[in-house]
Order: sequence, then C-alpha cells, then structure tokens
Amino acid sequence: MAFIDTNHAPELEDEVRAMYERQAAHYGYIPNYAKVFCHRPEVMRLWAQLLSGVKRHMDKRRYELTTFASAHALRSTLCSLAHGKALTEFFSAQDIQSMARGKTPSSLSAADVAMMAFARDVARDATKVTSGQIEQLKQHGFTDGQIFDIAAIAAARAFWTKILDALGVEADAAYREMEGEFRRALTVGRPIDFRAEHQSSPSGRDTSRADRAAIDAGF
Repeated sequence: MAFIDTNHAPELEDEVRAMYERQAAHYGYIPNYAKVFCHRPEVMRLWAQLLSGVKRHMDKRRYELTTFASAHALRSTLCSLAHGKALTEFFSAQDIQSMARGKTPSSLSAADVAMMAFARDVARDATKVTSGQIEQLKQHGFTDGQIFDIAAIAAARAFWTKILDALGVEADAAYREMEGEFRRALTVGRPIDFRAEHQSSPSGRDTSRADRAAIDAGF
C-alpha cells in the first residue's frame, strides 16, 4: 500500500522489471517498499550503493544495533521489524523487546548503550548532538572513523525511512507471521499491511556476497 500510484512509466519497463526480479529472488515476493521506486529505479540503485559504502567498515552486530536504534527512533515499523528480526542472531527476543521499550538489557555493553543513544540522537535531531557525546564514545573505545560510520548509518536510515513513510509504505503482510508480542513491540509507526498478496515470510536465508551486492534492497 502507498499514497502514490505504483504503475511505472512504459519507458522504465526493463529497468523496473530487473529491480523487481532481484527483489523477488531474495524475498520470494516484491516488497511494498520496492514498488514506490518504480518511478525512480535509479534511486534504488544509488541507495544500495550508499548502504554498501556506509556499512563496509562495521560488523553485522554493530550495524544492526545502530540501525535498529535509528529506525525505532524514527518510528519506522518496517525497519524496526526487519532489523529487530536480524538482531535475534545476537540477542533474545525478550532483550530486543526491552530495547524497543527503552530499557537496557544486560546483554548490551556500556559501549553498545552509548552507541545506540548517539544513533538515536542523530536520527531524531542531529543538532542536539554535543562534543561531550563524541568524547564519551571515544572513552568507550570508538575511533573517529567508527563514530563517522555510526553517524552515517543513522543518517542514511533517516533518508530511507522518511521516503517510505512520506509515501505511505507499510511493512509487508508477511511480517504479521512474527510472534505476536515481538511484533507489537516493534510496530512503532505505520501499521503492517493487512493484504497477504501471496507473500511468504521475509527470507532469512544467507546469500553470497555477490548476491547481496546485486540486490537493490533497503535493508
């Protein structure tokens, strides 16, 4: 579901079809977010390149924590659900729900907490960030380059979520298959799409590095 028409112009047929095929090959269906890019498929490619660049120097755990904190602060249901699910590789569902409720589970280190707080502030209002916060991150062992990476991930997530929410994009119906309490805790903005449209659960399968690079995915 979206506020704009997702029927693309005929001159974009080949480019949009290729984008949809990559999405379907990865997820098993065409996600709602991809459909709004049918008017500007080149922006999806640019987003994929940006995301690849800003996450290159960050391990998966740190990337998912940073992205989850940013997405939750931005009230993106889609990204909170997607990255909350990804965090189950490192944390229990209960701990992720606690993070979503503003609590600090014992599985988070002091460095994790400082990093997530910084990411949330960048996402909400970067003008409120202080030099003291940066110094605190350095005291927890973060380098200047790593602090840049965290800021870039949070800022990039704001770009992505604001486009989708501005156009009325809802999380795919497949997310309704998540466990109820977990799903409700992470539904922080727009509701999940109620239309099944032959969707299956979001793929958790691993893909090769080459496959991942080829997917115009928003995550």
